[in-house]
Amino acid sequence: MMAVFSSPAHAATNPYSRFSACSNEFGGSWSDTSDGHRTLSTPSGAKGGDVYLLYNSATGYNCVVTIKTAYVGAPSFTNAGLLVDDGTGWHDDSGDFGYYAAVQWYARGKCVQYDGMIASPGGSPDTIAFGNRYTWGNCG
Repeated sequence: MMAVFSSPAHAATNPYSRFSACSNEFGGSWSDTSDGHRTLSTPSGAKGGDVYLLYNSATGYNCVVTIKTAYVGAPSFTNAGLLVDDGTGWHDDSGDFGYYAAVQWYARGKCVQYDGMIASPGGSPDTIAFGNRYTWGNCG
């Protein structure tokens, strides 16, 4: 039987918000950014979660956090990725997480791209939800 993201059995509410997840991992105070949200959807359109780009003006760091809205609490592959226009390549946090994945990198004065991915437990390719912004932005 193939798992699907819209299963009511996995409709628990995630106890972490985008702000609390970044603060939990890295401390500090985080703010939304312009064009800093993408819905993570499967190829069939089912929602698996959301990916957010946040900024800490006190430190100059960005945080990308993928928040699960499907299979909340059930460990499954979850990824948050951040590319900063500084020559260091992609930075990511990925693993079998129950609630979120979060990554931060210093980006003051640099442009960034971001992405996120969530798989159902078992990881069928049909049940991978993804979203991204693969254009440079937030260049401040």
